Amino acid sequence: MVLRISYVLFSLLFVSAVVAETLTSSGREDPLIRQVVDGQDESSTSPHLLSEEHHFSLFKSKFKKSYTSQQEHDYRFKVFKANLRRAARHQKLDPTASHGVTQFSDLTPAEFRRQFLGLRRLRLPKDVNQAPILPTNELPDDFDWREKGAVSPVKNQHHRALEGAHFLATGELVSLSEQQLVDCDHECDPEEAGACDSGCNGGLMNSAFEYTLKAGGLMREEDYPYTGTDRGACKFDKTKVAARVANFSVVSLDEDQIAANLVKNGPLAVAINAVFMQTYIGGVSCPYICSKRLDHGVLLVGYGSAGYAPVRLKEKPYWIIKNSWGENWGESGYYKICRGRNICGVDSMVSTVAAVVQTPSQ
Repeated sequence: MVLRISYVLFSLLFVSAVVAETLTSSGREDPLIRQVVDGQDESSTSPHLLSEEHHFSLFKSKFKKSYTSQQEHDYRFKVFKANLRRAARHQKLDPTASHGVTQFSDLTPAEFRRQFLGLRRLRLPKDVNQAPILPTNELPDDFDWREKGAVSPVKNQHHRALEGAHFLATGELVSLSEQQLVDCDHECDPEEAGACDSGCNGGLMNSAFEYTLKAGGLMREEDYPYTGTDRGACKFDKTKVAARVANFSVVSLDEDQIAANLVKNGPLAVAINAVFMQTYIGGVSCPYICSKRLDHGVLLVGYGSAGYAPVRLKEKPYWIIKNSWGENWGESGYYKICRGRNICGVDSMVSTVAAVVQTPSQ
């Protein structure tokens, strides 16, 4: 135990020495990133650092932030400064990624969880289908469904795995209605009181699949457009169903099986702990310490054999994750997280749509 603690402490000290090199090597010169990695020492008074007020001004301009009162402005500035320190800590713990200011830097961690994370529980239903074991001996070293036209633009992920499966079955990439799920999906877990999908406040990917299976399918987004509002009346029209779920299943925790299911069945719905995502800018996230308490649903679209790492830090194989916070977040809306060790619980809850039946044209 003493040896392990010593190793971790040494790692953290070593990381602080290479963070600036990470930034220079990756060519990212945005001051909203430099403010964090240059300011590793929270007590630093180095004269080259811009003032926190100037960073906040850049943040407000870049992300078009405005506040209703001076009191609210001052409070958000206080939160912003705390998030600068938090991003600096994330950079030390996660040196193969870049952490800094994002559109969420004026939100407290609690506000961020409440507004942008949705998973309410970790358990899977006892009667969930298990995906069959697939051969893994001929898997490609790198794979990305985006290159094959099976991934729609970055948006809500609860049903994007169905879009990919529908593409495999029909050759047609259809953007499916997320507002239908917001308005109509109120599936509950019979094993846990109060565990129900709840519109914009989140739910489980498996419950969304269950709803889609029972309802008979999902409409196209153009027929049931997204409004961003919650608790509206359900306007589902069975005559306009664009894609149906025949069945779905949960994939083994084994990462080779996850990769095999990804290659064979299309993009996979996964759950993850998003604690490092509030400050994530880019690169391969591989934190030394990360909770496996799942709180965010995303879409696994591919993987790579060796992602960028700074000099002296070994390159990392990684998963490619499609997120739901817009193209201005992360790497154009995507998140890379290292694979091989179930980092942040990314392997713990993976679902695949096993078959999709094409709906005849109405």
